[in-house]
Amino acid sequence: MFGQRITVFRLLGFEVKLDASWLILAALIVWTLGTEVFPHYYPDLARELYWLMALGGTAGLFFSIVFHELCHSLVARRFGVPLKGITLFVFGGVAEITREPPSAKAEFLMAVAGPLSSLSLALIFLILNRAGRISSWPVSLTGVVSYVAFLNLMLAIFNLLPAFPLDGGRIFRSALWAWKKDLVLATRVAAMAGSGFAILLMVGGIISLFTASPVAGIWWILIGLFLKKAAETSYRQVLWQKFLEGQKVKQFMRPNPITVPSGISLQQFVEDFVYTYHHRVFPVVEDARLLGCIHVRALKNISKEEWPKRTVAELMEKCSLKNTVSPDEDANQVLTRMNRTGNTRLLVVEDEKLLGIVSLKDMLSFISLRLELEGAGQPSWL
Repeated sequence: MFGQRITVFRLLGFEVKLDASWLILAALIVWTLGTEVFPHYYPDLARELYWLMALGGTAGLFFSIVFHELCHSLVARRFGVPLKGITLFVFGGVAEITREPPSAKAEFLMAVAGPLSSLSLALIFLILNRAGRISSWPVSLTGVVSYVAFLNLMLAIFNLLPAFPLDGGRIFRSALWAWKKDLVLATRVAAMAGSGFAILLMVGGIISLFTASPVAGIWWILIGLFLKKAAETSYRQVLWQKFLEGQKVKQFMRPNPITVPSGISLQQFVEDFVYTYHHRVFPVVEDARLLGCIHVRALKNISKEEWPKRTVAELMEKCSLKNTVSPDEDANQVLTRMNRTGNTRLLVVEDEKLLGIVSLKDMLSFISLRLELEGAGQPSWL
């Protein structure tokens, strides 16, 4: 879903990041506000003023989305749900929750926090706009305040649509979950509803493309595609968590992994291990004891002429905690860690001995097999 991300700042313990795609959205909004929206509603102002208003309106959008997602995140933290941070991207923003809420009540409160926050901001900016008009603020300032108020009202209304994984869809899922006491069933129904709404958006976009506004039509199609993909992914993640429930890492571990002796030369390491097995990190082991790890990237600082003269022991590093896992660790927690860090191969270590390696590929193969055998009532679009 995301591309290159830039961490902008930390707020209340959460990282706020910008996806590169959000810069495209920001540029489009500045252009649209500066050339069409503000000139239409507030004519006869200086051209430079329109661009300043456009920048102010875009800053208001940024603030509104961050505030919306921050409220989600604070409620999630209250219920012990871990988050990676808040990311703004081309379709808005998302609080990157790494696992499902513990209860239907938690799901409801987490979901409703977003629209309530947007409605609150809309009310605050409407009051500011009214106060500004009474106090004779410049029309450029009241124009921006009015736009931000309208923007937050639209954010609240759009997010309340019962289309999972929008907030309204999550509220719908929480009601189903509380009623049926089954998270997987509730997610399946909510995701199918979300997928159906996404298809309607795309159909409306296609019609608009040829009959009304081509630009709006393209946006509707893109948003529909995003929502459909997000609904499918959310349901799939719930199934993964269900199938891995109660499973331990040792059940997926591959014993006897490829290991590297500490005394061999870098030349032999490259020829016999890197070019043979194509891994980027190798465990260094002697007498079953894990000495450290050697990263392929470490070779970049060593000239090829030095490879025959230098040994693995000289370049190996202590294996970081993010690269190792206990054999009795919960598989769901490990899957969450892999998703969070992007590290898809973890060393299984106990008492400084390397027992094996667990990989994302092996865990997903297990999930795929269970899906094939049990089905879990999966929709046809999975």
